[in-house]
Amino acid sequence: MTTTFFDTSAVVALHVVSAPYSVARDALRKTTCVSALALTEALAVIAKLTDEAVLQRDIEDAIRLQWDRYSVVPIDQRCLDRAAELLRQQPLRLADALHLAAADRLPRPIRFVTFDAGQIPVALFLGFDVVST
Repeated sequence: MTTTFFDTSAVVALHVVSAPYSVARDALRKTTCVSALALTEALAVIAKLTDEAVLQRDIEDAIRLQWDRYSVVPIDQRCLDRAAELLRQQPLRLADALHLAAADRLPRPIRFVTFDAGQIPVALFLGFDVVST
C-alpha cells in the first residue's frame, strides 16, 4: 500500500481554485500524511492568496477542517536530525527539509505531493513517487 504525503503547497492547493487544485484533490487519500509544520505554513500563506478578510477566514476554516483528517508526522528530534542531514546534502530551505524528513519516516512506497519545485529533485533522490503539475 502506498503512503501519500502532502507538503504545505498541496495542503493549500486543496482550498484554492488554481491549476494544482485538481491534482491535489485526485491525490488525496483517506489516510494522507503531513508534517506538523504544514498547518503553520499553510495559515501563514493565506494572507498572500487574497486581501479579502472573508475569503481568508473561509480558507483558514477549510484548511483547519481538513487538518483533522490528516495523519500528522511530528517534528521531533529524529525529524530535525534527518532534516539537518538533508540540508547538508541537498540545496534545500529548512522548511522543505523538514517536510522531506517527515515523509522519509513513513513506510515505502511514498507518493509525495508538492507544487514546490525545490522539493521535487530531493524527493526523487529519496525514492519518492512525486505528484505535481
